[in-house]
Amino acid sequence: MTDISSIEPKKNGQLNFTLYMILGVALLLLATAASISFGAADMDLSMAWGAVFSFDSSLTEHRIIQSLRFPRTVADMIVGASLAVTGAIMQGTTRNPLADSGLMGISSGAAFAMALCFAFLPERNYAQTMLFACLGAAVTTGLTYFIASMRKRGMTSQRLVLAGMSISMLFGAFSSAVAIKYNIGQALSFWTAGGTASAKWIELLAISPLFFIGTAAAIIISPSVTVLSLGEEVATGLGLNTTRVKAISTLIVLVLTGLSVVTVGPVGFVGLIVPHIVRYMVGVDYRYIIPASALYGAGFLVVADFLGRLINRPYETPLGIIFAIVGVPYFLYLSRKQRRQFE
Repeated sequence: MTDISSIEPKKNGQLNFTLYMILGVALLLLATAASISFGAADMDLSMAWGAVFSFDSSLTEHRIIQSLRFPRTVADMIVGASLAVTGAIMQGTTRNPLADSGLMGISSGAAFAMALCFAFLPERNYAQTMLFACLGAAVTTGLTYFIASMRKRGMTSQRLVLAGMSISMLFGAFSSAVAIKYNIGQALSFWTAGGTASAKWIELLAISPLFFIGTAAAIIISPSVTVLSLGEEVATGLGLNTTRVKAISTLIVLVLTGLSVVTVGPVGFVGLIVPHIVRYMVGVDYRYIIPASALYGAGFLVVADFLGRLINRPYETPLGIIFAIVGVPYFLYLSRKQRRQFE
């Protein structure tokens, strides 16, 4: 693997990274405590943590936390970390600050595959669902990169964004057509709104190995992502096998996006927002950005889900709505900031 020890994003980068990781862990613990303590029925902190560390099946509150709130919070962590890591990888490998699995058409492919599962495989198991979601994501990823690379000048950041948005709209329309044709609109609408309310321990056990493998692989290739973020010509000159790095990065993105879509639905903007926030904290070195994105992405989704439960109690506000409210203005801000690339 290419040595990038000489590429240091900022002075005292390691110290800043350590401090921000400690801060992120503290914030995640606070968010987790709030998530399992508050909801339609509030519980004191001692009751909540008692349900986690000394479960008593005779207590209704303990059963609520163990069967509903705790797996939901863990699902938030897994999905938030996965989406943030995919966003960081995509932004680094494509050198596109607007890259995100939702904006690049990847989530829409996984969502279309889910619509087909609802229509044709009602008795599917969780492994089949994961496989179809990853295949759908792979199809739209391939189409996005193919369309963005069609011109003689090759793929550019702006073409990649426009191609991704076009593919997202196209496969969103396909999903709607399937929903209308096979009368699965209600089930599909509920799922596409986004949420972890129905998360189960058995499902989390199924996706956890993929999550840990994907996240670990992302951290392992992070030095190469840093080199690639300098530009493909520079990376090749430094001896980096750019084709291999892109292939591994794409596989990681597909797996993490697939498990996220299966778990929570096609939630956008997490992978767009979190890496940018983290970049302000730790600099431009992806050895720091990727693990920090995983940590802060987990906390970000836990907080968002927690707020969704509190905004309109006892009803819940879907995650898709919350992230649209936050993400669209931030996307417009980034678009304006990067407007010279589109001129």
